[in-house]
Amino acid sequence: MEKLNNIIFYNIDHSIRLYRMYAQKKLREHGFKITIDQWLVIKCILENPNITQHELSDLVFKDNASVTRIIDLLIKAKYLQKEINPEDRRKFILHVTKEGEEIIKNVQEIVLQNRDKALKGINATDLEIADKVLQKIIQNCK
Repeated sequence: MEKLNNIIFYNIDHSIRLYRMYAQKKLREHGFKITIDQWLVIKCILENPNITQHELSDLVFKDNASVTRIIDLLIKAKYLQKEINPEDRRKFILHVTKEGEEIIKNVQEIVLQNRDKALKGINATDLEIADKVLQKIIQNCK
């Protein structure tokens, strides 16, 4: 029987979990109260202004209930605003506030430092190969 640390998917999951813990720790150390998931939701909305909550859930790999909780926290923190969609009153339109744009801008340098730390010693060719392999796995699993 093969060992866990010889299974590629175990190693992918392990690396992502360690990176997220590291990145969250660095945000806290710099005084930011935003979580990685909250950052991801704001970033997705900024990049996709007309995104639905269902689409957002898919993009951030969270269930709808989790995304609802994150959105509620972001509204409470004044990073997002929610308004009723005039075309379908059961849906909402999400807008990133100035405070939300500012937190993304302020956190960006730490995000880049986190990536540099995590990718230290990995050359561009290896990153390109890793990305191609991951994209192939994604396509195979769809």
